[in-house]
Amino acid sequence: MSDTIERIKQQISENPILLYMKGSPKLPQCGFSSQASQAVMACGERFAFVDILQNPDIRAELPKYANWPTFPQLWINGELIGGCDIIVEMYQKGELKPLIEEAAKAAAQDS
Repeated sequence: MSDTIERIKQQISENPILLYMKGSPKLPQCGFSSQASQAVMACGERFAFVDILQNPDIRAELPKYANWPTFPQLWINGELIGGCDIIVEMYQKGELKPLIEEAAKAAAQDS
């Protein structure tokens, strides 16, 4: 298995809420990443992110590992939640916030 896949697995396992995106939440580099990070930020919990533009190896390998072709990708508790459309839709339906709050609460109890 490649070092990149190992790094992706480690990032996903170490961060209960992880957003792979283009740019950063404060300075997103594409509209989809902007919408996704805004929805996650609106849930009010701290989350990790990886800027795939700074990590071309992850950008190349993650779609194969996740079996999901596009970015952004939101991972919660080691599970791929989905991309921009799914994230925004879940946020609008009120499904994203409890999921994120639960992951943050569980992480706080573990530490």
